[in-house]
Amino acid sequence: MSVLEGLEPTLVWKHFDEIRKIPRCSKHEEKIRKYLLDFAKAQELEAKTDDAGNIVIKKPAASGMENRPIVVLQSHMDMVCEKNNDVKHDFSKDPIQLKLEQNILTADGTTLGADDGIGVAVSLALLEDDTLSLGGLEALFTVDEETGLTGAFALGSDMLEGRLLLNLDSEDWGVVTVGCAGGGNSELKLPYKTEKLPKDVTCIVVNITGLRGGHSGVDIHEQRGNAVKLLARILYKIMNKYSLHLIDIKGGDKHNAIPRESYAIIAIPEKQEKIIREYIKKEEEAILAEIKPIDPKFTVSIKKAEPAKEAFDAASQKTLLDLLQALPHGVYAMSYELKDKVESSTNLAHVKLNKNNVEILYSSRSSIMSALYNIRDEIKATAELAGASVKEDEAYPGWKPNLESRLLKLAIKLYKENIGKEPIVETIHAGLECGIIGEKFDGMEMISIGPTIKYPHSPEEQVHIDTVDVFYEYVLDILKTV
Repeated sequence: MSVLEGLEPTLVWKHFDEIRKIPRCSKHEEKIRKYLLDFAKAQELEAKTDDAGNIVIKKPAASGMENRPIVVLQSHMDMVCEKNNDVKHDFSKDPIQLKLEQNILTADGTTLGADDGIGVAVSLALLEDDTLSLGGLEALFTVDEETGLTGAFALGSDMLEGRLLLNLDSEDWGVVTVGCAGGGNSELKLPYKTEKLPKDVTCIVVNITGLRGGHSGVDIHEQRGNAVKLLARILYKIMNKYSLHLIDIKGGDKHNAIPRESYAIIAIPEKQEKIIREYIKKEEEAILAEIKPIDPKFTVSIKKAEPAKEAFDAASQKTLLDLLQALPHGVYAMSYELKDKVESSTNLAHVKLNKNNVEILYSSRSSIMSALYNIRDEIKATAELAGASVKEDEAYPGWKPNLESRLLKLAIKLYKENIGKEPIVETIHAGLECGIIGEKFDGMEMISIGPTIKYPHSPEEQVHIDTVDVFYEYVLDILKTV
């Protein structure tokens, strides 16, 4: 029996229980698309698709409600697929294993997929419930939101009729989001050369684990440890104090996740092994003292590695470690206008060794597009000084708040009537598809709402069960009243 058995609202949790069994990593949404299209067919609802793979399922207005405006319910099909290294899980076929403890639903060592599985499940529940007397609905399910909002970018201009949109991808119950940051990725490729290792060296693996990671926008202000930057810091110091030969380095994965784990394989002189091991442990203690309030489980482990024949040559190694040490990560600027809100940030998302180059990926964000371009220019200039090439993808736009929106005013009114206080109305330092959709469809009024989902994009991801029911009822109230 599923741990979700008996939870309310029944239809929402029924669909979420099915969704969590379906592989749906970004760019691999084939099976969840089939589930959605099969659902539409079973419910005898019209479904439209575009060339990108986005889906719109239409539910006609109930009898007597034909004069009501069509409302778009928007969510994304894909999820961030992250797991702890010690967890055996194949995201291409294994269902997400759920754990329910009192009011908190999590997964067993992997991301949960509540971002945006809950939004998808809410849309499906509203489409399925034939007892509801509502105006017309258009449930828009986009692909590949998590790796660059590419589904929204490619959304067909003929896909939507409605001009009122509820984005169901927010993560704080009691908050109505009315704006978001824009962003863009930068891919750095640094060429390197190798040379034969000298004799009398021993190979070790320096492994960083235990960091919380998290969303590269939503959690960036907490100054969580970045596994790539911390590893680079340690290697940089060893290189400048002792003898080091870099053999391999890897850390991080998704552009929108703060790296939680990283490792480097290095060769060191046998005579210096003890002192270098002691030095690494001292660096671990120093770093932990700095970040313990936010990352108390930070750990640096050292173990023997298989002997190697080659490593970076001295010039390539110095260039790479100097570059990783110099490149920025974290909050770049706070907003002048919005108290305690991040304006601009950048995330050093991953580093990995390819055959001919070292690949470094960046994700940068800002609510001011000129500031975003400046951050990317600084990354590019720093990288090019080191001899790296830089490829920048198309920046996606931010979403400018419309505080006079009738949809927003209705949402505030209904929340106050039902909860007894006004919701928090704010912008977020993350990318939402609203900015892109708003540019495609003139006159679109939008808000973003959702239940409480903590620590998305990391294996700590959790959804607070008690907020899902009130969130669903809130959406339903908006649809009944609009």
